[in-house]
Amino acid sequence: MMTAFASPLPGPLWSVLRDVASRHPDNDALVAEDGRLSYSALLKQVETTAKGMIALGLQRGDHIGVLMGNSVQWAVIWYAAASIGLVCVPFNTRFRTEELGYGLAHEDVRALFCVDRFLGKIDFSAMLREVEPAIDQTLPGKALPLMRHVVVFGENVPAGAISEERFLSLGKGIGVAELGQARNRVQQDDTLLIQFTSGTTAFPKGVMLSHASMLGVAKSVAERMGVRHEDRYFSPRPFYHVAGSTMSLLVALVHGATLVTAATFDPAQALEIMSRERCTLTSGNDTMFLMLLADPSFEEKKLYLRGGWAAASPQILQDVVDKMGAAEICNAYGLSEASPNIVISDYREPLEYRLDGSMKPHKGLQIEIRDPATGEALPPGQPGEICASGWSLMKGYYKLPEQTASALRDGWLHTGDLGVLSADGRLRFVGRLKDMFRVGGENVSPLEVEQVLLKHPAVELAQVIGVPDARLGEVPAAYVTLKQGVSASSDELICFCKQRCANFKVPRFLAIVEDFESIGMTGSSKVQKGRLREHAIQQFGLK
Repeated sequence: MMTAFASPLPGPLWSVLRDVASRHPDNDALVAEDGRLSYSALLKQVETTAKGMIALGLQRGDHIGVLMGNSVQWAVIWYAAASIGLVCVPFNTRFRTEELGYGLAHEDVRALFCVDRFLGKIDFSAMLREVEPAIDQTLPGKALPLMRHVVVFGENVPAGAISEERFLSLGKGIGVAELGQARNRVQQDDTLLIQFTSGTTAFPKGVMLSHASMLGVAKSVAERMGVRHEDRYFSPRPFYHVAGSTMSLLVALVHGATLVTAATFDPAQALEIMSRERCTLTSGNDTMFLMLLADPSFEEKKLYLRGGWAAASPQILQDVVDKMGAAEICNAYGLSEASPNIVISDYREPLEYRLDGSMKPHKGLQIEIRDPATGEALPPGQPGEICASGWSLMKGYYKLPEQTASALRDGWLHTGDLGVLSADGRLRFVGRLKDMFRVGGENVSPLEVEQVLLKHPAVELAQVIGVPDARLGEVPAAYVTLKQGVSASSDELICFCKQRCANFKVPRFLAIVEDFESIGMTGSSKVQKGRLREHAIQQFGLK
């Protein structure tokens, strides 16, 4: 994407990490449940891991998968892969077998790095066994012919996989010269990460993001947030999201700050960590902040917060300032396809600007509000589709040319989101054009859940919408019609979904109906989801 401005920090990532480590070698780089590393120690672990990857035969442009929770190990694997030009494909730890199998196949993953079990209860080795039975013998297998290696961290290592110890020992045969050559081949416009995002396809799309776009966003966000090298930044945002990779890991990295994280978000644990580690910055959304403020331990924990960033409502952010002390908190809007941030407030701006979500774009990024029907640019103050152009945009969706062409038109990203632009160029996000909805910060594609329901032998037609929820913002609700002469209960169908998709996608409400005509079928036999949502709110007694 050619623009008048280039990324303010093109990278590549390895050069940024090396430079920061030389300036702040003794600063904690990462603190997580699996330990803590200074920047100098991080550099050494990244080098050892990169050598292991070269020993596996991985080369610039190859795709590696990462399936584990937030940890020092996750970051080391990503930085090591990036240092030799590998493309990281992070997998959502809540994916079920079908989603995992699709992602590994469609994104052409050649090596997977995973833990044997997550949170002591989710058996990733068993899931992989379902996807690719050859993991118990010799890889590659028939299901995933491109996946030649699985490196498992933990005790339960299948016969066809590689243990952490064996992986690291393989790297001892790789010399400094070979590692240097691999690093020198990496270009700033190479793909750094493929981010899964929900959309209108049945399965998530893989968004290709470059070193230059992700690092440029991190640098720009860090400056707007006022990040300093002595800051300790607590972010439980999952690393498999760009809110975790770009907006947490890289935002801390670019200024040599410390990133403190946790494998999952638990409010009591988060408060304990923030207090113990004397964290000065944080990140969250409405749901997370509400849970922190309502936790019984909140009053007794001493917090040291100064600021951070959030995608949250003015009322919640006011509480974050008043009760948590984060007076410099910033509001942010973006999406995976923009690496992910387009606009964020500045910590030096008056609080009212930061609370109401009126934000200016980063230098070199342009925003237009367009009429969704005509594509014409709209004047200030008029709501329309948010369209963006500039150096932070994705390279496209991996192996999905039609979806890429639909999203990127003439150098502009059509976000599918509604916004308003003020006369002085401030953007305010006001809603979504798409049917997609957010459950506690997670994007959910209705079609994805509908496709799961349609796999049940009794289901004839399924329609899913987002309905209001006090804690999570929205939750899925479903309406289904059944095939003639077959029966199924609502509970049975919800249970069916629980076994096949991530829990945030599972319908909280499900009604079996005779037909959709009375609710709002259009002339083209499509269900009007707006009317269906209104119907659901009434039927289920929601506000």
